[in-house]
Amino acid sequence: MPIKWLLDASAVLAWLQEERGAEVVDEVLDDSAIASVNAAEVLHKLVGQGASPEQANEILTRLAIPIVDFSNEHLRHAARFSRVSGLSLGDRTCLAIAEQMGITAVTADQRWSSLGARVRLIREVSTHA
Repeated sequence: MPIKWLLDASAVLAWLQEERGAEVVDEVLDDSAIASVNAAEVLHKLVGQGASPEQANEILTRLAIPIVDFSNEHLRHAARFSRVSGLSLGDRTCLAIAEQMGITAVTADQRWSSLGARVRLIREVSTHA
């Protein structure tokens, strides 16, 4: 099955922790991949929450989603997002790889909706009055 979605670490973590928006991730999971940098973020977060490195790796392995390596080609695409304030390396990586692959990035990060990139938010954009 072709990859249609690239999951940000925030989307994977929301799904693993059954947070709001997990149902959106569940809809796209079978047609998704994750960037290697974002997979490393998921592992880091799981270990920070008390999992051993081995347990964290096992959790990621059980997801059985393809991991896309961050390449020199993706590096050039990531530069496009370097001037956007507030984006982490993982954010820029996910956006760049999704753009280069011609697929949609899936995230919980509402700031991405204003970047002009193909993005699917797992939670509705909140408005503050």
